Amino acid sequence: MTTDNSTTTELSWWSIPGRFLRREFLPVLTDLRLAIALLLLIALFSISGTVIEQGQSPAFYQANYPEHPALFGFLSWKVIQVVGLDHVYRTWWFLSLLVLFGTSLTACTFTRQLPALKAAQRWKYYDEPRQFQKLALSAELDKGSLNSLIPILQKQRYKIFQEKDDILYARKGIVGRIGPIIVHIGIVTILLGGIWGAMTGFMAQEMVASGDTFQVKNIVDAGPLASSQVPKDWSVKVNRFWIDYTPTGGIDQFYSDMSVLNQQGQEVDHKKIFVNEPLRYHGVTFYQTDWGLAGVRIQFNNSPIFQLPMAQLDTNGAGRIWGTWIPTKPDLSEGVSLIAKDLQGMVLIYDATGKLIDTVRAGMSTQVNGVTLKILEVIGSTGLQIKADPGIPIVYTGFALLMLGVVMSYFSHSQIWALQKGDRLFVGGKTNRAQVAFEQQVLEILNSLSNHSNDEQVITESSPS
Repeated sequence: MTTDNSTTTELSWWSIPGRFLRREFLPVLTDLRLAIALLLLIALFSISGTVIEQGQSPAFYQANYPEHPALFGFLSWKVIQVVGLDHVYRTWWFLSLLVLFGTSLTACTFTRQLPALKAAQRWKYYDEPRQFQKLALSAELDKGSLNSLIPILQKQRYKIFQEKDDILYARKGIVGRIGPIIVHIGIVTILLGGIWGAMTGFMAQEMVASGDTFQVKNIVDAGPLASSQVPKDWSVKVNRFWIDYTPTGGIDQFYSDMSVLNQQGQEVDHKKIFVNEPLRYHGVTFYQTDWGLAGVRIQFNNSPIFQLPMAQLDTNGAGRIWGTWIPTKPDLSEGVSLIAKDLQGMVLIYDATGKLIDTVRAGMSTQVNGVTLKILEVIGSTGLQIKADPGIPIVYTGFALLMLGVVMSYFSHSQIWALQKGDRLFVGGKTNRAQVAFEQQVLEILNSLSNHSNDEQVITESSPS
């Protein structure tokens, strides 16, 4: 007896959490108001992640979101970094909102949508006239029969169930009951894709000179599981970078001709990219986002060709220019400064006092400090934004399911019962949506039934005895 009592007590203790979850927690979790509140919070923080630049350096936020005056009176760089608004989609609280919202939808699916579908699939015949009184729409006819009703319902694409000659049940649009379930599955799939992308995705930025080969290194934002997505067994070569200019000298478009190389240096993919036309390879996308000047190739008299790097100069917002210093003596005691602003080949040469010496184009020569300086080429560099988001295929699948579920939900689940009692025919029905259209459809069925009965009566009266 002692053993039985202790076992019973132990089972009772284990059942307490289960009862609490079913009676207290589950109703709150499946509450529509909670789902709406979570959806609004997710939308609000998603908007903040769109408005506030993501993944920038602390100096960027200090410069653009100062403490005095703070934006809206409270939004400063400290608030942004403490709360995590600089990487909203990877913060623990945003991911927790997604998980909670997905859990709420899943619980609602299992506690409400699936039972509703099962209830729609279960049906019973109405064998008493009083049962028709509880239906939203019903009629009692003094003429007509089930045999004449069946072809009318079949013409309206109803699926008919009949076990006895005097009882009939018909339904259509059961897919409308499945639609909300598909919608929930689609939303949960989108949430899972977003969470997976936030955990495993990364974003990098690279500035690569024309002709250079690189691997993704400069990662500015990444999820905790992103290391597996960063490419290690292949690299990318920028074969050539160039800019097309308008007749007025403005930039029309800039391009990068790129090759993907395997570990043996063999080309496995090749594409010319430009704005809105990226290179995609093994789940990693390379976007053309910026450009610059990487260096200049020069020659003194008949010397070998030298390539000197160029750096962007601070102009206090007056435009972008690049410059470098070129020594004109072996001991570096004298030299000139070279300035360029684009890849059109025009460069300015200044002496040590800041006086303009000459203006030349690529391929031209000039005399400086007793030597012949030839500018062979101004080398451009391409600015690439590199992203990997393994959750995107999952998100796209979720959106496809969501759209499919929405379309399915537009189908009305309509049910019709009929009962033959002597010369009386009872017909009734109900639907879960489009009530007016259903009423019109039932009236058409009843009119067709009356016309059919009249035709039968005329034929009977006209036939010889």
